[in-house]
Amino acid sequence: MRIITGTLKGRKLTTPAGADIRPTSDRAKESIFSIIDVRKHISGSIVLDLFAGSGNLGFEAISRGADQVVYVESSRVAVDHIDKTAREFRVDGKMYGICILVEQYLKGPARPFDLVFADPPYEYEHLTVLPDIILQNNWLKEDGWLILEHDKRHSFVTHPHCVYARPYGRTIVTIFSRTPAPDSDTDIRNS
Repeated sequence: MRIITGTLKGRKLTTPAGADIRPTSDRAKESIFSIIDVRKHISGSIVLDLFAGSGNLGFEAISRGADQVVYVESSRVAVDHIDKTAREFRVDGKMYGICILVEQYLKGPARPFDLVFADPPYEYEHLTVLPDIILQNNWLKEDGWLILEHDKRHSFVTHPHCVYARPYGRTIVTIFSRTPAPDSDTDIRNS
């Protein structure tokens, strides 16, 4: 894995040894950030990276100008690995890790973010309710997006806040906005 563009372009990311992590593919990551670049501005944004794993999405966001990334990961090994990488890349002042289960974190006091990335394990038991927990509990700013990666067994295209869904191999990337998706050509569902 490499950082695609920005101030950290070309830096190599590794996964922590012994951690069960499925990093976002480069193809899906490039597509996600292309959509963000076209539809939103990442510069100056505050990002929440749930199920952070290797920190792949968070580091890409920092590289492209995000002001801050809060990453949540239940594996102490993974959090320590991301912390170490952030120090090596000299962005540790912009990345803040929390070692806790995502569902516990989301029960805490909400802080609205510009972007929320969620890349849970394919077998994550709370996947079907995760978008509603984030959307209904003020984890997103008014114009914020939730970007969820999940496998093909699930579909959120009929969810009223789904504005985009596209497969990338076995993974589907679905984007939700706080405001319901418009019933017009302005929505990005089929972009």
